[in-house]
Amino acid sequence: MSRIGKRSIPVPSGVTVNVDGQTVSAKGPKGELKFVVNDLCTVALEDDAVTVKPVNDSKPARSLWGMSRTQIANMFEGVANEFTKTLELVGVGYRAQMKGTSLNLALGYSHEIDYPAPDGVKIATPKPTEVVLSGIDKQKVGQAAAEIRGMRPPEPYKGKGVKYADEYIFRKEGKKK
Repeated sequence: MSRIGKRSIPVPSGVTVNVDGQTVSAKGPKGELKFVVNDLCTVALEDDAVTVKPVNDSKPARSLWGMSRTQIANMFEGVANEFTKTLELVGVGYRAQMKGTSLNLALGYSHEIDYPAPDGVKIATPKPTEVVLSGIDKQKVGQAAAEIRGMRPPEPYKGKGVKYADEYIFRKEGKKK
């Protein structure tokens, strides 16, 4: 039994939810999102809470049960409050700035990198060494942050690279003479 799937999802205040068959749509102050639940799960809206249940006791149905509940909960959280990810650029000469709708990165390569902002993700650079991504879709925000981090992942010796703000880089000792 899924421990996560058993719990119902309370609808936050200011969010309107509509369940139409397998489609769950949520509209809030930040925007509107839709999620289509797999046919192996059933969705019901009961007095300001959404419940997800598996159709049968098969392994695929049970594995999609908790995931579907989490996707719907993330959707409610996103339309009520935006998701944000903060990236830090560590290294001499590493900087980021917005040029129109694309992010311009100088990461120690011989060229600058232009990263176009994906649909539904807002990118801001409050400082030249800080990038803040925000949006209502948790998956899109996380994917965009992972793509930017992947352009120069942090290395363990000097700690240089693009890292999440809350990430700890395990440091290694260098060569000894």
